[in-house]
Amino acid sequence: MTTKDDLQQALSTAEGLKSQFKTFAQDTNDQQASKMYNNLAQNLEDCVQQLQGRFEYVKQEEPQYQGN
Repeated sequence: MTTKDDLQQALSTAEGLKSQFKTFAQDTNDQQASKMYNNLAQNLEDCVQQLQGRFEYVKQEEPQYQGN
């Protein structure tokens, strides 16, 4: 796998986990658990933003990824 592919896979995985945590937060009646899941989802959102930034950088800086 290329760096670009690895980053795309990491982004996809992080987005999926974020969605699962949001679902867990909605599905529980336990306020403490809901807060925990929402915090985890927010932490993953921060990770997604960082990964997205790195992905965009790689696309711009690496000539083999130009036009992909």
